[in-house]
Amino acid sequence: MVRPPGRRVMRVQTKRYLFCYLGLLPVLALFIWLRVIPLANTINLSFHNWNLIKPFKPFIGLQNYMNLFNDRLFVMALRNTAIFAFSTVVIGMALSLALAVALNRPSRLTGLYQTLYFLPVITPMVPVSVIWKWIYDPGYGLLNYILSLFGIKPIGWLMYPNLALMSMIIMCIWKNLGYNMIMFLVGLKNIPAQYYEAAAIDGANGWQIFCHITLPLLKPILLYVLITSTIDGFNIFTPVYVMTTGSQGAPGNAVRTLVFNIYEEGFRYFKMGYASSQAVMLLLIVLALTVIQLRVFRGEDAGASIQ
Repeated sequence: MVRPPGRRVMRVQTKRYLFCYLGLLPVLALFIWLRVIPLANTINLSFHNWNLIKPFKPFIGLQNYMNLFNDRLFVMALRNTAIFAFSTVVIGMALSLALAVALNRPSRLTGLYQTLYFLPVITPMVPVSVIWKWIYDPGYGLLNYILSLFGIKPIGWLMYPNLALMSMIIMCIWKNLGYNMIMFLVGLKNIPAQYYEAAAIDGANGWQIFCHITLPLLKPILLYVLITSTIDGFNIFTPVYVMTTGSQGAPGNAVRTLVFNIYEEGFRYFKMGYASSQAVMLLLIVLALTVIQLRVFRGEDAGASIQ
């Protein structure tokens, strides 16, 4: 008796799906072990009052979360992180998009410029922070030396709260500029040239082409860069730890951010339950912003937006 071909095809597809799931099983198990379980433990720990050097973990419910908004340092860290993330995302995306559009034109030096802008991305954050801390140094820093050539007195860039936050924003924008630029270049390369030719024939100028063709077709890349930049902005830690601690740092913890505050509460003051509640709040903030960004960008198809 000959089996129906549909059943044979179904068996082959079932074997393929089974093979794929078995191949993904180790990766999925590793992801659960390294991501899901620690996340669940952190959420559970946020409802307990646990000192790192004590074995007891009494359950206190939402008390840690209620104490957050009465904590001056947490509110300060939340404000600084929001300012830092907003500034780095807006300014960084604008500069990287402008650079990508400029380098998208054919040129012999395009590859060299791309390499130079991408070098800071592959450099680890710790040495970058150390170098920029030296650049900002009021006594022998390169920036103050250049300013002294114009008769400007030395400035303590990392000693004053407002200047310190602005200095870290400038450094992080410079650090991530090349990565965002490369992402935008990938999107620009995928835009068909026929759209630009048709717009030029219709008499559109450069700004109209950019607004009605380039930006709509870059919507997926814009969304990706926006989400990743926002997540990176809210997870800022290394520059704060390296550049603003010690004698050159800003006084009174005025430049602390959320992750730095979590680190201090957990590993300096041993308040692991309280630090976990701050980590959960950071997760909820980033998750809410990601959902909002997805809803704002999700809408009409990019191709249908071209006028």
